[in-house]
Amino acid sequence: MEFADLIKTPKLDGVLLHDPSNAGASGATVGTLCITGHHLLLSARQETSQELWLLHKNIDCVEKKPSLSQNVVVGGLITLKCKDLRIISLEIKCGKEFFNVAASLEALSAIQNTELLYPFFYRPMYSILEDGYTMFRPELEFAKLISGVGMGGGSSPNVANITICMPSTSTSTLAVGPGLPHPLQNGFAIDALAGGVGGGALQGTQAACEWRITNVNRDFSVCATYGATLIVPKAITDEQIVLSAAFRDGGRFPVLSYRHENGATLMRSSQPLSIQGIKRCRADEAILNLVLGRSRKGFIVDTWGKGKSNTETDLHYSQWKKVNRSIGNVSSPASILDSFARLIEACNDLGCSSDKWLSRLESSGWLSLVLNSLNASCVVAQCLDQEGSPVLVHGAKGLDSTLIVTSLVQIILNPDCRTVRGLQALIEREWIQAGHPFASRHRFSCYTPNQTRNKTSGATFVLFLDCIYQLYTQFPCSFEFSTQLLILLFEHSHFSQYGTFLCDSERERSELNVHTRTTSLWSYLNRPDVLQTLLNPLYEPNANVIWPSVAPISLELWSDLYLRWVIDQRSCATVMSQIQELVTREKELRTQALKLRKQALELSQEVSTLMKSSDDA
Repeated sequence: MEFADLIKTPKLDGVLLHDPSNAGASGATVGTLCITGHHLLLSARQETSQELWLLHKNIDCVEKKPSLSQNVVVGGLITLKCKDLRIISLEIKCGKEFFNVAASLEALSAIQNTELLYPFFYRPMYSILEDGYTMFRPELEFAKLISGVGMGGGSSPNVANITICMPSTSTSTLAVGPGLPHPLQNGFAIDALAGGVGGGALQGTQAACEWRITNVNRDFSVCATYGATLIVPKAITDEQIVLSAAFRDGGRFPVLSYRHENGATLMRSSQPLSIQGIKRCRADEAILNLVLGRSRKGFIVDTWGKGKSNTETDLHYSQWKKVNRSIGNVSSPASILDSFARLIEACNDLGCSSDKWLSRLESSGWLSLVLNSLNASCVVAQCLDQEGSPVLVHGAKGLDSTLIVTSLVQIILNPDCRTVRGLQALIEREWIQAGHPFASRHRFSCYTPNQTRNKTSGATFVLFLDCIYQLYTQFPCSFEFSTQLLILLFEHSHFSQYGTFLCDSERERSELNVHTRTTSLWSYLNRPDVLQTLLNPLYEPNANVIWPSVAPISLELWSDLYLRWVIDQRSCATVMSQIQELVTREKELRTQALKLRKQALELSQEVSTLMKSSDDA
């Protein structure tokens, strides 16, 4: 297919653009419309007006309102509802061109072939300083994960003390206990050398001896949604992993997600399958029993809802306590998107009264989803931090609510995840490599009519970002990044020139060679000039656990995102600029104070020397 086949009118003069967020005094801009294979452009050729560059992938819904004169279409209004929540309209004066432009935009915004999307055509105009696709390699991230080194690609002096050994070709050099596999069999062994972090070298070595990296899923045959590199208990064989995968929905067997500083581990998986005649899986039980270690009990947290998902039986998982923490009364990821759509509909309604608006906000159920997500995450974090017990989190297929909870737990407990690179590593590890189906979930967004959206559409990632925003508002000095980074992640996860969020799984990205054919979003965000715009001026590193309030009154509507095209946000930008100036001035004054103290000390020493000389004379 050629893009030219879909573009019926590549250029059209005299188009009237109605954009409430960027309108002139007249409320509209007249200019020339151009349609390319990936963008819609409108230029007024005036210094006072800004050009419109709209990626076709950003268009969520195209609405047509023809203008009639004596029952003949003489033009009309094309309303574009975008995935970044913006609503703009194009007024066209010719009937034929009106239908041509509408048809072209509908076709271009609905292209299903991934290789025709913009990331495969985009070539950055800047030098790539760091390859984002190799920045958070699973082997290195997992090595940091189990040894206690701060994750996220930061420069830690302890990183050099971690070695990853290639699979051994011989098993005769190491003695292993009866019935146990060789430590290097079918995977990698991870060892923390002397001088480790956390509780010292001994703790790091003991932690490393409990886990191994397996490549049993290197061809994605065991689990289509997992990555090729996974971390599992060392004493578990690959054969047991295959059996456990067959017992779990979609083959998502329990894998390590996070290891807390006290040694407690967080794992994630999907729910057990409901197959008649199969009530247990000894291999699956063996994985969880090994994770228990010295703990007397563990917790299995179900995030999907009591009675909606299958869970492990008490008889076969006797040391594991079942905890239900549903994030909401949802039956599918599409239900989360329905709630998000009702929220945005309320935010865009400028005509209703305050009481009615608050009622619509509550009836959307969105803030309840946020509250329940935070509540479930706090419960899991408490089990890890205060109980010191291992936790397995699952819910349905383990692709949505499960990832929200395991990610938020790490942000609450691990200060590294509150840094720019730490958050990038977390998203790479817990969402992208973990198989969250971004392409399917974000094919449609909140403006597509409910009856048109498919059941695989969702707003799970947006819900996760909103939860981070809530943590940010309660602990504004504990995050290295500002909310602008969260907004950029929201946008690029729906439409982007970068390939980071393409496809549904690592398997699909591997088949399309995404890592070699596209540019990573992380390569762009970590450029010094870009990174500087994403930093929080109030940031003070906080190594403590942050326990958020989960009272309903503690929640805030994320107006920076949901209302940014409705309410003028320039005042917020002005306030942030003033804060930045104050912080910069404070740093300058501190530096000046240090210099003056040094000079005062030097003068004091000179006076003491002179007085001593005078006394000697």
